[in-house]
Amino acid sequence: MANKIYNPAAVAPPVGSYSHAIETPPNARWLTISGQVGVAPDGKVGATAAEQAEQIWKNILAILADAGMGPEDLVKVTTYLTRKEDIADSRAARAKALGNHRPASTLVVISALAAPQYLIEIEAEAAKA
Repeated sequence: MANKIYNPAAVAPPVGSYSHAIETPPNARWLTISGQVGVAPDGKVGATAAEQAEQIWKNILAILADAGMGPEDLVKVTTYLTRKEDIADSRAARAKALGNHRPASTLVVISALAAPQYLIEIEAEAAKA
C-alpha cells in the first residue's frame, strides 16, 4: 500500500504544490530528515537563495536515496525562509526536485537561521511501506 493523498472537496484546494494531508500505510518505515541548509559536500554555501534551495533539495534527495527512498515517499516538508522575496526561488527548486509529487507542506518566513549566510532551511519526513 502506498501513501494516500487527501485533498477533500470540503476544503479549499491547495494554493501551491502541496497536499492537505497524506496517510501512511500501517507499519511503514519512517525517515525524519533534519533541517538541511544549502551546504554542498565540499562545505561551500551558495550565495543566492536559488543556489541554496537547489543544494538543499540535492541533499534531501541524496538522504532519501541512501535510505532506499525517493521523492515520492516524502509526506511532509517544512521550509523556513529568511526573506519573503525568496519564495519563488524556493518553490522553483522544490518543483524541479519533486516533479508532480505533492507532500503536505508548511512554509514559514522567519527573521534568521543558525548562521547569517543561510537563507533557506528545509526539513522533511518520508514514509515507505
